[in-house]
Amino acid sequence: MITLSTAEAGFEAGFTALVEQARETTNRVDGAVAAIIQDVRTRGDAALLDYTAKFDRWQPTGGLRITEAELIAAEDSVDPALLEALDLAAARIEAFHRAQMPSDIRLDDPAGLTLGMRWGALDAVGLYVPGGKAAYPSSVLMNALPARVAGVQRVVMCVPTPDGVLNPLVLAAARRAGVSELWRVGGAQAIAAMAWGTESIAPVDRIVGPGNAYVAEAKRQVFGRVGIDSIAGPSEVVVIADNANDPAHVAMDLLAQAEHDEAAQSILITNDAAFGAAVAGAVERALKTLPRAAIADESWRRHGAVVVVRDWDEAAELTNRLAPEHLQIMLPDPQALFARIRHAGAAFLGPWCPEAVGDYVAGPNHVLPTGRSARYASGLSVFDFLKRTTWVAAERRGLEAVGPAAVALARAEGLTAHGESVAQRLRLNRPA
Repeated sequence: MITLSTAEAGFEAGFTALVEQARETTNRVDGAVAAIIQDVRTRGDAALLDYTAKFDRWQPTGGLRITEAELIAAEDSVDPALLEALDLAAARIEAFHRAQMPSDIRLDDPAGLTLGMRWGALDAVGLYVPGGKAAYPSSVLMNALPARVAGVQRVVMCVPTPDGVLNPLVLAAARRAGVSELWRVGGAQAIAAMAWGTESIAPVDRIVGPGNAYVAEAKRQVFGRVGIDSIAGPSEVVVIADNANDPAHVAMDLLAQAEHDEAAQSILITNDAAFGAAVAGAVERALKTLPRAAIADESWRRHGAVVVVRDWDEAAELTNRLAPEHLQIMLPDPQALFARIRHAGAAFLGPWCPEAVGDYVAGPNHVLPTGRSARYASGLSVFDFLKRTTWVAAERRGLEAVGPAAVALARAEGLTAHGESVAQRLRLNRPA
């Protein structure tokens, strides 16, 4: 963990190094992934079965598809209190995403043309869900429900099953989110199957969801064949807090990201150096209590930071440079500072709004831009599962009003047929 202060010499160099830290994996997996994708394209289901035996250490004798009977049995095995929590989260996520749905546009313009834009859902979407130890039912809800709200008719989910084990809560989440098909396939081979199709799995139009380096690289390689959400990197949070906060609360907010991954990054920005030191001490004490302490400790020591600023204007400027995935503002008037933040994936305002509430039950999506990409990207929403189609309708009067300008521009560009397609309708003279 490093400590920086805007009042000290060398701050700019230290902060620039913090912003530019390379936290993504440097292991080259592109060649291995390309081979897997080609193998799945060539051998289809047979390749999927072989990779399942190799990487998940078991051979599916009953087929790759997870049956409705398995879904029901899994759901029946889940603690009813957990199912209630899942239902609460699903209802809130669905309600927020329904509020995002856009309206079509129709404009009758003065020239006599009618212009419009129509929204329509994708036909099929693929959802990748990590399996084994990294099993996240909340991610199932966050990825599948916006697709369903958008109107996607076919939502396909692939989940690895190490040693043949299915996570019951993940399956319960899939059932509640309206997933159409579930397949016990993981890794780059799952991405290849959803992108190109096999004998059993029909291809989709877009693939979303988190995964390891192989999954991320596979998404990169199939982009263009299908759409993807993003190439997700390690998690990150910036917490802006003053000394009116409980250091233990802030420490746990920082560790909530650090426990995700050794490459995660947690940064505190405060205007009080003593408070920053108190939070750092609280982090050290809290690390002794966490089951994932080894992961969180490495994340905090390699990538964590306490940044002391002279005022909140500096905090806003530095936050915009960090463009964090998650932002917590724990100040008496968080909205005032938030108004000056241009770049953040999602913001959580006030001391009673820890980021973790957004991971599960608040309603907005927790699939967010990482690696400073909040400068130009947004979190997952219904818009990721919708397409826009513009349309134009024109009668003769409208074409007579705007057509001559189109002819002139087409002729200037040397595209004769373009111009003639309009000119012949208007009986305009051909170019000399």
